[in-house]
Amino acid sequence: MTIRVRLKRPRWQRRKYSPLARQRDIFFCTVQLMLSLGWDKLWGNDTPKQRNRRAQWLVNQLLELGPTFIKIGQALSTRPDLIPLEYVSALGQLQDKVPEFSSQDAIAVVETELANSVHTLYREFDRAPLASASLGQVHKAKLHTGEEVVVKVQRPGIEQLFNLDFEVLHRTVRWLNRFMPWARKYKLEEIYQEFFSLLFQEIDYVHEGKNADRFRNNFSDRAQIIVPTVYWRYTTKKILTLEYVPGIKINDRQTIEACGINPDKIIQLGICAYLKQLLEDGFFQSDPHPGNMAVRQDGCLIFYDFGTMTEVKAIAKDQMVKTFFAVLRKDAEEVVNTLTYMGLIEPQSDMTSVKRLVAFLLEQFRERPVDIKELDRIRDELYVMFEEQPFRLPAQMTFIIKALTTLDGIARALDPQYNLLAASQPFVKSLTFAKHQGNLFGTLAQQAKQYLTYRLNQPSKVELYLSRLEARIEQGEFKVRIRSLESERLLKRIHLAIKCLIYLCGSGLSLVAGILLLNIHQGCAIALFVCAGVSCLIFLRNVISLYLRERMDRLASR
Repeated sequence: MTIRVRLKRPRWQRRKYSPLARQRDIFFCTVQLMLSLGWDKLWGNDTPKQRNRRAQWLVNQLLELGPTFIKIGQALSTRPDLIPLEYVSALGQLQDKVPEFSSQDAIAVVETELANSVHTLYREFDRAPLASASLGQVHKAKLHTGEEVVVKVQRPGIEQLFNLDFEVLHRTVRWLNRFMPWARKYKLEEIYQEFFSLLFQEIDYVHEGKNADRFRNNFSDRAQIIVPTVYWRYTTKKILTLEYVPGIKINDRQTIEACGINPDKIIQLGICAYLKQLLEDGFFQSDPHPGNMAVRQDGCLIFYDFGTMTEVKAIAKDQMVKTFFAVLRKDAEEVVNTLTYMGLIEPQSDMTSVKRLVAFLLEQFRERPVDIKELDRIRDELYVMFEEQPFRLPAQMTFIIKALTTLDGIARALDPQYNLLAASQPFVKSLTFAKHQGNLFGTLAQQAKQYLTYRLNQPSKVELYLSRLEARIEQGEFKVRIRSLESERLLKRIHLAIKCLIYLCGSGLSLVAGILLLNIHQGCAIALFVCAGVSCLIFLRNVISLYLRERMDRLASR
């Protein structure tokens, strides 16, 4: 399946494109997608052929909406555990097969930015791009000194589009915070600010070049990590000239194996590289999709894109170190404590269900992929999670988790049964035998040594059970609760159903009254129509909540 390049300009490249028109396009695209999926589900037409059609339609819509939404599609393309494989395959085209813009436009940007003709700047300049991405495209070239390079050229009009999306999404966030109080606890404003901060950094190629130099310096002692050299003489805010370093796409397992490279070694190299970025350097690539990473013929790992590098605060980095080694030790108590400290878990009066959920995940899935069917064994804890919603996503942690889940998707493409523990062993060993260099490195080494000591003196399962039981009794978490869970769940469903009925009646009455008053008093009629619309929206929200609650109740009562 390939994307057809259309000759007409996509919607986002219109010269006159207002925030209202942009908001309308986004809204109608979202509604059309939801209605189409709902229709397929209702009529049982959810076949692979139909999913392929829907997925291709979605890809075309994301291309029409532009770079902001192409970025979302790229992130989803690495998550076969979240969306159907047909969507993964179609969205994968957005990684490096985004329709190109004309070579004349690209050359015009190069000549304007570097204030010279392209032939004066380069001995050779290929008009056909090597690859085209959401924010720009890459042309192969050769300098007059003989070095082969790639020239990254920014898409014309990209900054104006980001300014437009910035305004549109800010309106949406403000509306959610104002009219849906439950959304405030997710700190959407902070996530929105962080997201667009990264996007605006990504379209500054001088900033990206500096990031590339810093990243290369961080891995200067790792011969298997390759970072292209930046040619600063041919680099500006909209043009980036880099050393040409070809490679095999990182999720192309067939080609990797054909070259005699062990995919498990690539997984290990990638996992250890990211652990170093997050836990040691505090400076990581937050957008590691397959278009940004490649494998050289000798098995080295190449990193390409440094536009969305993110700094990790020292406190968060220290807590991530503790979380990582707590996961290796299967220490649920410490994992919950560090996640709470980082703001990922909202402190509750009774943390028992959260701890039991974390302990179950560590015990069952630390060394193998998550199996959704097995979560049925902790349905009561899942029900409590649905009720209390204790998990949060602080702005910076949103992009750390996005990077980790994307990397996990790449690893599973190479080996669906990959083992995170085995892949991270070289990193743990390198820390254990390293000399201390500062507070953080000392913490890392200390945690690594504690983990190895734990492995050597690991207590038996009976001892672990008794110690956990003793700790729960001491902390007052071990208590007997006698209550009718079925009655509570039923009452909550009845309460939601009554709310649905009230708002449905309110919407219907307002609509009928508005129609009756339309010829008598238009002002009152319009006000009643608005009331009917608002009541209808609240009704739909409650219907969705009722549906989700019924699904959770059914899961809990199995």
